[in-house]
Amino acid sequence: MASDDGNWARVRRHTLAACVLLVVSYFLIPLEPDPNGLRLTLRAVGTLLLISVVTVLVTRQVGRQLGSRAPVGGDEVRSLSRLVVALVAGLLAFAVADYVVAGSGPGQFSGLHTRLDALYFALTTLTTVGYGDVHAQGQLAKAIVCVQMVFSIGVIATGASIVVRQLTGRPGRGPR
Repeated sequence: MASDDGNWARVRRHTLAACVLLVVSYFLIPLEPDPNGLRLTLRAVGTLLLISVVTVLVTRQVGRQLGSRAPVGGDEVRSLSRLVVALVAGLLAFAVADYVVAGSGPGQFSGLHTRLDALYFALTTLTTVGYGDVHAQGQLAKAIVCVQMVFSIGVIATGASIVVRQLTGRPGRGPR
């Protein structure tokens, strides 16, 4: 039992480190506006590919957790860890997309000027809070936000509910 707790603590530290690294990378990667149409298109395609990969990863982890052969013990801990990291990556991928679109076309977003604004907007959209202080105005921005909302309903909500369910299954001790 003590080794399970030690494994759980180690995986938690690794998960936290991975999430922190993702957030730091989000703030450090170059995303300046680019008037070059080809580079802008490549960025958009790259962002869509990233979101697609994250969607597949989250969906796989959700499927593993819900499947008849759901992981147990150490496999369950690692599976939940991967799910948490994939959920954070999904949030950040949308924040990148929002920031790039806001910088590429004036009037695409109202109130979105910085990376923190983009992260805030992506988080409020994916959690369906939506305060309204930052919102999509342009057609491209509205299309991206529609994809964010579908992603939120279909992927983030399911993944987050699994993580919460597993973490609350054993009070104070990690996954069941």
